[in-house]
Amino acid sequence: MKRERLMAILFGLAPFALTLGFATLILLAAGANPLMALGNLATGALGSANKWGDIAVAMAPLVLCSAGMLVTFAAGLWNIGVEGQIVAGALATTWIVRLVDAPPAVLLPLSVLGGMAGGALLGVVIGALRTWGRVNEIFAGLGMNYIMAALTNYLIFGPWKPPDGATMSGTEPFPLAAWMPSIGSSRASWVSIGLAAVALATVFFLLRDSHWGLRLKAVGLNPVAASRLGISTLREMIMAFVVCGLMAGIAGSLQTTAVYHRLIPGISSGYGYLSQLVVLLSGLRAQAVPAIAFFFAAIQVGSPRLELRMHLDSSLGGVLQASAVLFFILVRGWRARLAARKERVA
Repeated sequence: MKRERLMAILFGLAPFALTLGFATLILLAAGANPLMALGNLATGALGSANKWGDIAVAMAPLVLCSAGMLVTFAAGLWNIGVEGQIVAGALATTWIVRLVDAPPAVLLPLSVLGGMAGGALLGVVIGALRTWGRVNEIFAGLGMNYIMAALTNYLIFGPWKPPDGATMSGTEPFPLAAWMPSIGSSRASWVSIGLAAVALATVFFLLRDSHWGLRLKAVGLNPVAASRLGISTLREMIMAFVVCGLMAGIAGSLQTTAVYHRLIPGISSGYGYLSQLVVLLSGLRAQAVPAIAFFFAAIQVGSPRLELRMHLDSSLGGVLQASAVLFFILVRGWRARLAARKERVA
């Protein structure tokens, strides 16, 4: 048992060790000192309280979207439309902020509820296309992503443009009543952190301990058998999209009220796609999501320092993120082959 536990730990650490080695080779090929580069990356991410706040800013939408993705993955669905659901949440929040004049105690909860509604509504659309329209959820989600991005640009440069003219900086800043409270002088908001933690904990217990989570997993493992057991596969699939949309919608709402304080083009910041990598690396385990989200967020926050201090392209951070996923897939495949060989020998 101890040997099996040790092997599991080694296989879990292997992708990160391989990523570190690969990054070292890239840096050497670029003529840079790997230790200095990695030191700058760490300092850029962890060097001050404000940097930790920036990591929290990046982690909150990652954790929220990853929590939603855990639900759709449990149902056997690839919800590529998370990116569009973030945008739908941001659009709904912006609409509420522009429409409602109220104090923060009223406006901020309304903005979050609006974001949830926007994300869930798009989840229903994608779910309906998947279940009744027989459109693969990958294509339906990608299509919705492009539609939501185009709608955002139309609104920013059209009906919602600032009085002095439309620019790529987005709409007018929200009134202060629609700004989420921040932690000290950092950009992080305790509301964002709290909502992300609650969402992940809720998904963890739903999938592990609830009857609905059991039905969802049954649909994901074998929808035909689940249907014969009396489980409504169509309903469970749509509910999975809705729950994922709710959480992605919260992420989109917080992007407007806690981070940018306005609607901007590209409001999702790619968190919908990145969350899929987080969930895959977690092995579909909710308890592993925070650590992996922290890893991705730290690289994202620290990589600009490479360009400032060493004149290395900050896209190296993206290379590190992508290589971690690649090595994870390779290690998992190697582990599966070893397990199959062991079974044949036995």
